[in-house]
Amino acid sequence: MSTLEWLTIAVVLVLVLGWYLSYSAARLDRLHARVESTSAALDAQLVRRAEATLELANGGHLDAASGLILAAAAAESLANVEGDPDREAVESDLTDALHAALNPITIDALRATDEPTAESLTRIADAGTRVQMARRFYNDAVIDVRRVRRKTVVRVFRLAGHAELPSTIEFDDELPEGLRA
Repeated sequence: MSTLEWLTIAVVLVLVLGWYLSYSAARLDRLHARVESTSAALDAQLVRRAEATLELANGGHLDAASGLILAAAAAESLANVEGDPDREAVESDLTDALHAALNPITIDALRATDEPTAESLTRIADAGTRVQMARRFYNDAVIDVRRVRRKTVVRVFRLAGHAELPSTIEFDDELPEGLRA
Protein backbone atom coordinates (compact mmCIF):
# COMPACT_ATOMS: atom_id res chain seq x y z
CA MET A 1 0.00 0.00 0.00
CA SER A 2 1.14 3.47 -0.75
CA THR A 3 1.55 6.24 1.75
CA LEU A 4 -1.51 8.00 0.37
CA GLU A 5 -3.69 4.92 0.99
CA TRP A 6 -2.41 4.62 4.57
CA LEU A 7 -3.01 8.28 5.14
CA THR A 8 -6.55 8.01 3.73
CA ILE A 9 -7.31 5.04 6.00
CA ALA A 10 -5.94 6.90 9.02
CA VAL A 11 -8.02 10.02 8.24
CA VAL A 12 -11.18 7.93 7.80
CA LEU A 13 -10.53 6.13 11.11
CA VAL A 14 -9.97 9.42 12.93
CA LEU A 15 -13.18 10.85 11.42
CA VAL A 16 -15.18 7.75 12.42
CA LEU A 17 -13.73 7.86 15.94
CA GLY A 18 -14.52 11.59 16.20
CA TRP A 19 -18.08 11.02 15.02
CA TYR A 20 -18.55 8.15 17.51
CA LEU A 21 -17.19 10.22 20.40
CA SER A 22 -19.38 13.18 19.44
CA TYR A 23 -22.43 10.92 19.19
CA SER A 24 -21.69 9.30 22.56
CA ALA A 25 -21.17 12.67 24.26
CA ALA A 26 -24.42 14.04 22.84
CA ARG A 27 -26.29 10.93 23.96
CA LEU A 28 -24.86 11.21 27.45
CA ASP A 29 -25.82 14.88 27.55
CA ARG A 30 -29.41 14.01 26.56
CA LEU A 31 -29.54 11.36 29.29
CA HIS A 32 -28.31 13.86 31.90
CA ALA A 33 -30.97 16.33 30.71
CA ARG A 34 -33.57 13.57 31.09
CA VAL A 35 -32.44 13.00 34.67
CA GLU A 36 -32.81 16.73 35.38
CA SER A 37 -36.29 16.91 33.88
CA THR A 38 -37.52 13.79 35.67
CA SER A 39 -36.06 15.14 38.91
CA ALA A 40 -38.03 18.35 38.47
CA ALA A 41 -41.18 16.36 37.71
CA LEU A 42 -40.66 14.24 40.84
CA ASP A 43 -40.19 17.36 42.96
CA ALA A 44 -43.39 18.84 41.55
CA GLN A 45 -45.35 15.69 42.36
CA LEU A 46 -43.92 15.53 45.87
CA VAL A 47 -45.02 19.13 46.46
CA ARG A 48 -48.44 18.33 45.06
CA ARG A 49 -48.80 15.34 47.41
CA ALA A 50 -47.71 17.38 50.44
CA GLU A 51 -50.10 20.23 49.57
CA ALA A 52 -53.03 17.84 49.18
CA THR A 53 -52.15 16.23 52.51
CA LEU A 54 -51.91 19.62 54.21
CA GLU A 55 -55.28 20.60 52.75
CA LEU A 56 -56.86 17.46 54.21
CA ALA A 57 -55.15 17.97 57.57
CA ASN A 58 -56.46 21.55 57.80
CA GLY A 59 -59.95 20.61 56.59
CA GLY A 60 -61.25 19.98 60.09
CA HIS A 61 -62.70 16.53 59.48
CA LEU A 62 -59.86 14.52 61.02
CA ASP A 63 -59.36 14.00 64.71
CA ALA A 64 -56.85 16.42 66.24
CA ALA A 65 -54.00 13.92 66.53
CA SER A 66 -54.32 12.66 62.94
CA GLY A 67 -54.60 16.21 61.63
CA LEU A 68 -51.52 17.26 63.55
CA ILE A 69 -49.49 14.25 62.34
CA LEU A 70 -50.44 14.86 58.72
CA ALA A 71 -49.90 18.62 58.93
CA ALA A 72 -46.46 18.23 60.50
CA ALA A 73 -45.32 15.62 57.96
CA ALA A 74 -46.68 17.62 55.02
CA ALA A 75 -45.11 20.87 56.26
CA GLU A 76 -41.76 19.15 56.69
CA SER A 77 -42.03 17.76 53.16
CA LEU A 78 -42.81 21.22 51.76
CA ALA A 79 -39.90 22.74 53.71
CA ASN A 80 -37.48 20.22 52.28
CA VAL A 81 -35.50 21.33 49.26
CA GLU A 82 -34.29 19.46 46.21
CA GLY A 83 -31.02 17.67 46.77
CA ASP A 84 -31.41 17.50 50.54
CA PRO A 85 -29.90 14.23 51.78
CA ASP A 86 -32.81 13.81 54.21
CA ARG A 87 -35.43 14.11 51.45
CA GLU A 88 -35.97 10.37 51.21
CA ALA A 89 -36.55 10.04 54.97
CA VAL A 90 -38.91 13.02 55.01
CA GLU A 91 -40.99 11.61 52.15
CA SER A 92 -41.10 8.20 53.81
CA ASP A 93 -42.27 9.92 56.99
CA LEU A 94 -45.10 11.58 55.06
CA THR A 95 -46.11 8.19 53.67
CA ASP A 96 -46.02 6.72 57.19
CA ALA A 97 -48.20 9.59 58.46
CA LEU A 98 -50.71 8.95 55.68
CA HIS A 99 -50.83 5.28 56.63
CA ALA A 100 -51.25 6.13 60.32
CA ALA A 101 -54.01 8.68 59.80
CA LEU A 102 -55.90 7.15 56.88
CA ASN A 103 -57.00 3.61 57.49
CA PRO A 104 -59.83 2.19 55.33
CA ILE A 105 -62.51 2.94 57.94
CA THR A 106 -61.36 6.55 58.32
CA ILE A 107 -61.24 6.99 54.55
CA ASP A 108 -64.81 5.72 54.14
CA ALA A 109 -65.99 8.05 56.92
CA LEU A 110 -64.19 11.03 55.37
CA ARG A 111 -65.64 10.34 51.93
CA ALA A 112 -69.12 10.41 53.45
CA THR A 113 -68.65 13.78 55.20
CA ASP A 114 -68.67 16.36 52.39
CA GLU A 115 -67.54 17.00 48.85
CA PRO A 116 -64.36 19.05 49.60
CA THR A 117 -63.02 16.34 51.92
CA ALA A 118 -63.71 13.63 49.35
CA GLU A 119 -61.95 15.77 46.75
CA SER A 120 -58.95 16.13 49.07
CA LEU A 121 -58.74 12.35 49.37
CA THR A 122 -58.93 12.03 45.60
CA ARG A 123 -56.15 14.62 45.18
CA ILE A 124 -53.97 12.72 47.68
CA ALA A 125 -54.59 9.46 45.82
CA ASP A 126 -53.85 11.04 42.42
CA ALA A 127 -50.74 12.79 43.71
CA GLY A 128 -49.54 9.58 45.37
CA THR A 129 -49.91 7.67 42.12
CA ARG A 130 -48.06 10.41 40.24
CA VAL A 131 -45.27 10.35 42.82
CA GLN A 132 -44.86 6.62 42.27
CA MET A 133 -44.67 7.06 38.50
CA ALA A 134 -42.34 10.09 38.68
CA ARG A 135 -39.99 8.26 41.04
CA ARG A 136 -39.96 5.26 38.70
CA PHE A 137 -39.21 7.47 35.66
CA TYR A 138 -36.45 9.28 37.56
CA ASN A 139 -34.83 6.04 38.71
CA ASP A 140 -35.01 4.63 35.16
CA ALA A 141 -33.27 7.74 33.83
CA VAL A 142 -30.55 7.46 36.49
CA ILE A 143 -30.00 3.79 35.66
CA ASP A 144 -29.62 4.69 31.97
CA VAL A 145 -27.03 7.39 32.76
CA ARG A 146 -25.08 5.05 35.03
CA ARG A 147 -25.11 2.30 32.38
CA VAL A 148 -23.71 4.63 29.71
CA ARG A 149 -21.14 6.15 32.05
CA ARG A 150 -19.76 2.68 32.86
CA LYS A 151 -18.71 2.22 29.23
CA THR A 152 -14.97 2.25 28.69
CA VAL A 153 -15.04 4.85 25.91
CA VAL A 154 -16.96 7.27 28.15
CA ARG A 155 -14.49 6.85 30.99
CA VAL A 156 -11.32 6.91 28.88
CA PHE A 157 -12.28 10.02 26.91
CA ARG A 158 -14.01 11.65 29.91
CA LEU A 159 -17.18 12.28 27.93
CA ALA A 160 -19.18 12.96 31.10
CA GLY A 161 -16.98 15.94 31.89
CA HIS A 162 -17.51 17.15 35.43
CA ALA A 163 -21.17 16.12 35.65
CA GLU A 164 -22.03 14.51 38.95
CA LEU A 165 -23.06 10.87 38.85
CA PRO A 166 -26.77 10.82 39.76
CA SER A 167 -28.16 8.39 42.30
CA THR A 168 -31.54 6.74 42.55
CA ILE A 169 -34.14 7.91 45.03
CA GLU A 170 -35.62 5.28 47.30
CA PHE A 171 -38.42 6.02 49.74
CA ASP A 172 -41.74 4.49 50.72
CA ASP A 173 -44.42 5.91 48.44
CA GLU A 174 -47.10 3.26 48.89
CA LEU A 175 -50.61 4.67 49.21
CA PRO A 176 -52.84 3.73 52.16
CA GLU A 177 -55.05 0.76 51.36
CA GLY A 178 -58.28 2.72 51.03
CA LEU A 179 -56.76 5.16 48.51
CA ARG A 180 -55.29 2.61 46.11
CA ALA A 181 -57.01 2.35 42.75
